[in-house]
Amino acid sequence: MDRLSSRTSAALLAALVLASCGGGTAATGGDLAAYAAAVERNRTPANPADVRFLTGMIPHHAQAVLFAGWAGSHGAGRAVTAFCERVVVGQRDEIATMSTWLRDHGEDIPELDPETMQMRMDMDMPGMEHHMRMPGMLTKEQLAELDAARGGDFDRIFLTYMIGHHQGALTMVDELFSSFGGAQDNVIYKIASDIYADQSTEIERMQRMLDAMASPIR
Repeated sequence: MDRLSSRTSAALLAALVLASCGGGTAATGGDLAAYAAAVERNRTPANPADVRFLTGMIPHHAQAVLFAGWAGSHGAGRAVTAFCERVVVGQRDEIATMSTWLRDHGEDIPELDPETMQMRMDMDMPGMEHHMRMPGMLTKEQLAELDAARGGDFDRIFLTYMIGHHQGALTMVDELFSSFGGAQDNVIYKIASDIYADQSTEIERMQRMLDAMASPIR
């Protein structure tokens, strides 16, 4: 909602509150309905590019949460386990923020498990084939390969695939910023900018970890 619309809605709400508190005739159900309608009329419509970005990034994050969550059960090393824990916490929080923005703008939210903030990655799930084609998303075969790995093999495969997964997220941010009207909303701009900064840094960290695994022990 722009500043003018916010002021208009705030003024309407203030008038209703004053009326209800004795400053005039009590607000009726019709008054409240009129206020709700005014807010709806003055709401800035969601930009399609912003909606596409969030509805794509939510399942993209959810897949990262899914396979980062395997670290404990797959014998990941200490450094990879710590990294995975940060990914799970950080990306779950971002999923919640993105879902709230979509809900507040009356847009559909990709379905996730409310407890784990994960979603099934089955190709026969409605809409999943589209999501799996997004930049950096792991295929069923890649997920199966990672799921079958343990210990050092898990660490190596995880880092290789998560680097590509993060690079895909950067591509999605670039596409948003280059789209017509994309990221003009302050919340969307912050979400996208934070994803770009955080995941760029994490790519560098993962690459160093991967390089260390390939270096001979002296």
